Amino acid sequence: MARSLKFYLMTDYHISLITSLDEISAEEWDSCCFTQETGHNPFISHAFMFALEDSGCAVADTGWQAQHIIARTGDKGNIVGVMPLYLKSHSYGEYVFDHAWANAFQSAGGHYYPKLQTAVPFSPVTTPKLLVHPTALKAEVQTILIQAAEAAARKLSVSSLHVTFAERHEWDLMAEQGFLKRQDQQFHWLNECYGEFEDFLQKLSSRKRKNIRKERRLAVQNDIEIELLNGHQITEDHWDDYFSFYLDTANRKWGQPYLNRRFFSLLGKGLPNRTLLVMCKRGGRYIAGALNLLSDDTLYGRYWGAIEDHRYLHFEVCYYQAIEYAIAHGLKKVEAGAQGEHKLSRGYLPTSTYSAHWIRDPGFRQAVENYLVQERQAVLHEQEILRDFAPFKKTSPLPKS
Repeated sequence: MARSLKFYLMTDYHISLITSLDEISAEEWDSCCFTQETGHNPFISHAFMFALEDSGCAVADTGWQAQHIIARTGDKGNIVGVMPLYLKSHSYGEYVFDHAWANAFQSAGGHYYPKLQTAVPFSPVTTPKLLVHPTALKAEVQTILIQAAEAAARKLSVSSLHVTFAERHEWDLMAEQGFLKRQDQQFHWLNECYGEFEDFLQKLSSRKRKNIRKERRLAVQNDIEIELLNGHQITEDHWDDYFSFYLDTANRKWGQPYLNRRFFSLLGKGLPNRTLLVMCKRGGRYIAGALNLLSDDTLYGRYWGAIEDHRYLHFEVCYYQAIEYAIAHGLKKVEAGAQGEHKLSRGYLPTSTYSAHWIRDPGFRQAVENYLVQERQAVLHEQEILRDFAPFKKTSPLPKS
């Protein structure tokens, strides 16, 4: 294991970089992640991130060397803040694409890798990234974490530092510290206090409403049964079946899977109350399924796969079942993953996502900054156009997050 780095900024706080979550207790890490203000987001929990590490999915050998920032008081050493951070040798598994940046910098004679990345590996989900203990001074500690990340980038002599899928207020704060701002979009479903799925359908235009009913009917017409299983109900046999579905999708889309079988067992054991499998059975055997994770107010759709092809089943399992679950459990929204304009006609609206970038080389930084100005304008323009094609009745205002 690489030795942890320790250094001081011009501050009373003590900052260290740890190369494994073994070096901090779950209690200390989670005390910064889950506060009354932020609620519980499973993706930044010690259990989730350690499952990625302990399974060998997000480790140095796969290009994800942990360099997590830990901030403590200088006197008693009490935890005040943490920031997930990885030293990366590639740009895979991030979902905010910088391959073109890497190619351009390397064509000009630079070395883009290694770089530093604050992200939840293999998960395009917006989560807090500047995590502060509830008893600490939030604004002060968040600023210290940003400064510590930049100091780490300089100490490790990397080309750049990237904080992806940050929250909006973090995005603005990092911009104040000199980071470049990048904006993209996903499609999210928003709960307007619906009592049942039919209430949601009544908000849609007649044609879209009929189309969704048709898709739901045809999805299960071949004697397909759908089961929803929480972490306490999921057995190792369920994970075996689900993993075969995941592998089918991963091998077709990415060429190789990011996650291994052990990860899913660790996930189910570590976060049983936050794990939801939607499984499809036909003829007594499972044929398809999707993994979801749950925060206090959001259902996150993660990975879908199938070993049989049934028209519309993907939409039923990943979109409509997610909506029904969110309504039944009073969740505010459903985030169904990256990309996918096909989600729009099914009630998922374009929603901004935010990332911030620190570039060491001044000339390259300027080129990236010029590009990002144009990219942000294009993203906002596209959102305006897409919202005009939303399936909701024109007489009703669009749901707002």
